[in-house]
Amino acid sequence: MVALRTGDIEAFLARPDPKRPIVLVYGPDSGLVRERSDALVRGAAPADTDAFSSVTLDGEVLAADPGRLVDEARTMGLFGGRRVVHVRAGGRNIADALKLLLADPPENALVVIEAGDLRKNAPLRSLCEASSSAAAIPCYADSERDLYRLVERTLRDAGIRIDPEASDALIELLGADRLATRAELDKLVLYAGAGRTVGLDDVRAVIADASALALDDAIDAAAAGDGEAALAALNKARAAGTHASVVLGGAIRHVANLHRLSLEIEHGRAITAVIERAQPPIHFRRHKRAERALARLTPLDFAQALVALGQASLAARRQASLADAIAERALLSLARMGRRHGRAVG
Repeated sequence: MVALRTGDIEAFLARPDPKRPIVLVYGPDSGLVRERSDALVRGAAPADTDAFSSVTLDGEVLAADPGRLVDEARTMGLFGGRRVVHVRAGGRNIADALKLLLADPPENALVVIEAGDLRKNAPLRSLCEASSSAAAIPCYADSERDLYRLVERTLRDAGIRIDPEASDALIELLGADRLATRAELDKLVLYAGAGRTVGLDDVRAVIADASALALDDAIDAAAAGDGEAALAALNKARAAGTHASVVLGGAIRHVANLHRLSLEIEHGRAITAVIERAQPPIHFRRHKRAERALARLTPLDFAQALVALGQASLAARRQASLADAIAERALLSLARMGRRHGRAVG
């Protein structure tokens, strides 16, 4: 069987196919690999079942003794029932153990193999994807849609609602690793409490990288010409410990990206189309202000802004005691930059 498709994974986790008693869980998102492996094990061996009905094996053990996997899969618990074998492969090659098991798959056991990021031709993937007795579950970083579903489900189960603006901000700060995402959501649930509605300030107060959100707001507002909003967001970023060099570095990167996009617009492409296809992608939460920036500034304006920001960055390094004031002045100068004629957004 080939690897399960994304849309089929949740259904399989909720009700594993008994005809495929061997499940390989792998991928670059180690947190998601652990979460899905644990979900399969818990579903097959709840906490109140016979403790001898399940076992966890390390990859090093199976690499040294390949026959151990077959033995464990065929061992019966004291009170019967389904046997659960949880294998944490790590970086060890357990292909020989898996071959022995696939040659004669167990009828009354579930074998969950927890692995890391495997190449397409890696032995574990090849063996499982080629066998009708096995399922392979890939675990890649959560997409934006995955994160929205996860946030909605987690907060709903806790009896908590979230404002749309806060939800958008939260999504931008999550997603690098499923375990890290879970930890951040658990903190938010504990902070908010049942029956509350989570707002943007709650997200900023709890989530570890909220300072990055305030920094983005400051830079986006400045580029869009809103000096007041830029200053308010900059103060929040400072309160979270963001250094002036980080502010100026972020502004330089953002303005450089907008400069490149503005050149595409000069060649006749629509602003919205340019933003939607931007590489690196611009988070949807930032689209409106990016549109405003590109509508009010020309490629020449952006080029001049880059020079000014570069000079500010150099000055901040040379005069550390004035760095915050220099960064603030640079963002306000960017906000004051005007257009002689605007572009229509579309």
